[in-house]
Amino acid sequence: MTKIRTTHVGSLPRTPQLLEANAQRAAGTISDEKFNEILTDAVDQVIKRQHQIGLDIINEGEYGHITRSGVDYGSWWAYSFTRFSGLEIIDPSSPKSVGDWDPNKPVRSEPGKIRLTSFGDRRDWTKFHDVYTDHEHGVYLGKKSQQFPTVTGELKYIGQDAVAKDIELLLKGLEDNGIARENGFIAAVSPGSAARVPNLYYADDDAHLQAWATALREEYRAITDAGLTVQIDAPDFAEAWDQINPEPTVADYRAWLRKRLEAVNYALEGINPDQVRFHLCWGSWHGPHTTDIAFKEIVDIALEVNARYLTFEAANVRHEHEWTVWQDVKLPDDRVILPGVVSHATNVVEHPELVAQRIRRFTDLVGRERVIASTDCGLGGRIHPSLAWAKLESLAQGAALV
Repeated sequence: MTKIRTTHVGSLPRTPQLLEANAQRAAGTISDEKFNEILTDAVDQVIKRQHQIGLDIINEGEYGHITRSGVDYGSWWAYSFTRFSGLEIIDPSSPKSVGDWDPNKPVRSEPGKIRLTSFGDRRDWTKFHDVYTDHEHGVYLGKKSQQFPTVTGELKYIGQDAVAKDIELLLKGLEDNGIARENGFIAAVSPGSAARVPNLYYADDDAHLQAWATALREEYRAITDAGLTVQIDAPDFAEAWDQINPEPTVADYRAWLRKRLEAVNYALEGINPDQVRFHLCWGSWHGPHTTDIAFKEIVDIALEVNARYLTFEAANVRHEHEWTVWQDVKLPDDRVILPGVVSHATNVVEHPELVAQRIRRFTDLVGRERVIASTDCGLGGRIHPSLAWAKLESLAQGAALV
């Protein structure tokens, strides 16, 4: 009988020592030598722990994606701010304008022309304003750890040393634990998600998106040239729906989404799809999510990405019911799904029997060999470290029951 393989989405809890080292590095109070010593030790330990739990496809915890806070929903994207030229932090009081993109002012879409709003103008956040502004009993989104940059020049990849370090540490950890390199992955932001920063340089949104696709290609290739899998983090595919006001038609949104599809496939040209996994989600913050788009409206477009593996949320209570999508959508013969069967959105640790039941829903529909059990989203920065590791243990135990 085919073993149910296991993995996770990427981000894992940082150790207190690594969080402190990240803060010191940002402040310029730690030497490169000392920082690399702490980072190397942390990556060694996180790889070893994944292996001991019994996970099959693992990564370096995204420890090279700098975060300075125990609660951080944005390091999957913010890491890119230091890996590209052409980006500039603009003081809000500066006479420089960022066009009609302002984090404190709504941006309205026009019929047939979708525009992303400011980050504080999500429809879910507006609908439940009382919840999101009650920091004691409501939703805590964490401290703002990094400002959004603006594109003020030509985008070029300058993260060669950083991605090389990610690769080096992961390969070392895989080798030390006797794990084949094809079972290692590194996450990288999608062009559509990266292009959510304001733009003052490129002529229009399409040119801006294309520039990101061109620049990100170098990071994707560095990872796959090393024999590893690249995970494209693309919450823009689903999460962006809630970031458009007024709510667009599904047809208009799908047309807008196809441009993101074209951008990611352009960035993946020349890369073997067997080395690519594509992750979509509805945003990992712990909110109501009542304004999320239905999976059935976008799953066909996600399957057009040149990636063998599709990862998606399937355990949180807002989207768990959508496993039934696969009753109607035929999974292409060359694709494998990585449904989330434990969630970052609750402190309750899923029972292994429940995990097994969730896995069986998918294996019964598409076959055991085409399902890899995973998490909804990254667990690092989104849930207490002890709970994150307990959930990964339950994931492995549940898969073993199937």
